[in-house]
Amino acid sequence: MIEIKNITKRFPNTPVPVLKGIDLKIEDGDFVSLVGKSGSGKSTLLYIISTLDHPTEGEVIYDSQNLKDFEQEEIYQLRNHNIGFVFQFHYLLAELTAIENILLPARKAKEVEKRRGFAMELIRIVGLEGKEHRFPGELSGGEQQRLAIARALVMEPKYLFADEPTGNLDSVNGKIIMDLFKKFNEEKGTTIIYVTHDIDFAAMARRRINLVDGVLE
Repeated sequence: MIEIKNITKRFPNTPVPVLKGIDLKIEDGDFVSLVGKSGSGKSTLLYIISTLDHPTEGEVIYDSQNLKDFEQEEIYQLRNHNIGFVFQFHYLLAELTAIENILLPARKAKEVEKRRGFAMELIRIVGLEGKEHRFPGELSGGEQQRLAIARALVMEPKYLFADEPTGNLDSVNGKIIMDLFKKFNEEKGTTIIYVTHDIDFAAMARRRINLVDGVLE
C-alpha cells in the first residue's frame, strides 16, 4: 500500500502551492485514474507518489516504510525493482532495438538474462511480436508507446505509474494502451495509477481521483 500524508508542493517564485495538504491511500491492486483541469496538480501528485519528485512538506509511505528514512541508493532500488513509469512521450533510445529498449531496466539491475524470456513475452503481449529487433524509428507512434509500457513492466513492478500515456495517440491506439493497463492490473495484480484528461479513459479505472486547485475534490 502507498500512503501519502499532508502532501504540499511549492515551486520557487510561485506564491500559491500546487498541492495543498493532500492525504491519500492507494491499496495494492488498485486501478486509479487522476483527473483534473490543467494546472490542478495531478501530474505533480503522480510524480511525488512515484518518487520522481519530492514534496515540500508531508510524507510518502510505501508498505509502512517512510521514504524520508531512505538513503538515495535505497530510493533507486525501490524505483528499479518495484516501480514502472510510462511518460506521455516514450523516451526510447533510438540506437537500441525494441528488445534492447525493453531490457534497459534489467541492464541497470544486472538481470538481463534473467529477464530476457519475460521481455519476449511482453513483446507478444503488447502486440509487437516479430518486431523485437526493429529500432524505434521503424515503429509507429502507438507501437513505440506500447514498447515503452513493456519497458516499464519488464521488472514486474508492483506499481505502474503513467502520465498522460495516451495523450499523443489516436483513439484506437489509446484504447489499446488502456486495455493493456487493465490486463496487467487484472492478471498480474499490478497497482496502476495514471493521469489522463480523457473522460472515457478515466472511467476505465475502478477508482477516480479528481484534483481541483491542488486539493482532492
